[in-house]
Amino acid sequence: MKNDIIVPEVKDVLVAAVPRKDGHNEELWDIFIINLREAPMENVLITSQGYGEIEGKDKTTTVLRHFHQSIGSQDLLKVEPIQRELFGLKNEYWISFNHEDKMLDKRFVFTPNQIDAARLEDVPVLNRPGVVLR
Repeated sequence: MKNDIIVPEVKDVLVAAVPRKDGHNEELWDIFIINLREAPMENVLITSQGYGEIEGKDKTTTVLRHFHQSIGSQDLLKVEPIQRELFGLKNEYWISFNHEDKMLDKRFVFTPNQIDAARLEDVPVLNRPGVVLR
């Protein structure tokens, strides 16, 4: 039964962590969703949460949910800020949206310490340096 379900693959959607200034000692970074698709993303639901260990203690952040009506083709959306002290956790962004008559979703996870100024690359559409998940 499970083998009969076709789950479409989500392509051309990125999540990026972008420092507010130069990125080296910046306390706050911003999380963006970038839509590189040819079609807009409609009824976009984003769930974010951090979890893992910091200094040997289990830590879980509050689950945040964001809803946006649409993210245009070749456009982006600033989702939320993230503090440097949370970079040591896994930071998960689960994105669900409608395309035609289907609901699509994709899970993006920054691994502990993946958000780092040493890993900056050019973020498409935004044209600023950031850490990108594809």
